[in-house]
Amino acid sequence: MVGARRQGQTWGVEHVDRAELAAFLRRWRARIQPADVGLPAGGRRRTPGLRRQEVAQLAGMSVEYYIRLEQGRGPRPSRQMIGAISRALRLSEDETAHLHHLVGEPPLPPSAMPRDVRPGILHLLDRLDDTPAMVCSAARDVLAWNAMAAALLGDFSALPPGERNLIWRFFTDPDARALHDPAGQADFARRAVADLRSAAARYPADSDLRRLVDRLLAGSAEFRDLWARQDVEVRRSTSKRIVHPVVGPLDLDCEALHDPHRDQWTIFYTAAPGTPSHSALRLLKVVGSQDLAVRD
Repeated sequence: MVGARRQGQTWGVEHVDRAELAAFLRRWRARIQPADVGLPAGGRRRTPGLRRQEVAQLAGMSVEYYIRLEQGRGPRPSRQMIGAISRALRLSEDETAHLHHLVGEPPLPPSAMPRDVRPGILHLLDRLDDTPAMVCSAARDVLAWNAMAAALLGDFSALPPGERNLIWRFFTDPDARALHDPAGQADFARRAVADLRSAAARYPADSDLRRLVDRLLAGSAEFRDLWARQDVEVRRSTSKRIVHPVVGPLDLDCEALHDPHRDQWTIFYTAAPGTPSHSALRLLKVVGSQDLAVRD
């Protein structure tokens, strides 16, 4: 059963939650002190925080317009007005995104994918000395990896940063492709292209991502055919067989954990204890990445 609509809440085409918008604006206006935004404190204030006219002044809008928003009866703010209000109230990135959603105006995607990895994740990779693990961007750029990942998939530090992409290597490097058995090759190709199309839609202004897609379209007929299918799919945890040139085939579970703030994936390659693949991983730890070419 759908909950009852609160007074002042408007659904429909605009999806403006006016009651929540009004409460949100009042709450955050009370949080900001005049000194925080370079305004004089003035005389005695009956309530904490900024006055409505001060917020309107900082946002470059009329006082009447802002008062109507706080009373839950104003017009739907434009994207530009949302930005002005968020700057006036010193909203964080998450708070600004929430404000966008309250007025039914989804925030614009970032201009580029975040490519810095959180220090805590890097520390985690370093501590995993028996499990291959790496961090990938939404476009499957390899951003960080541990020694076991280098032993399993190749040392990406030997490649220029622009070449450290799992999709690029799969479609352009026969050795990288050979890590997958025939069934795995077809599955990876389909899923990778669908995942890349989803990332391209989320980051239309990312020049590196556009360049990657253009290079793949120019360099791989298989990629062009799959790209033309318009399939969309976001990465999920899966299982795969990796055919390693030294320790042989490994049947691995690939657990992909998502960091929604950076839209990055930390991927762990594990095998069930007592299986031949688990023994092969233990051997791989001993073998290391010595004399192993870079692979996918």
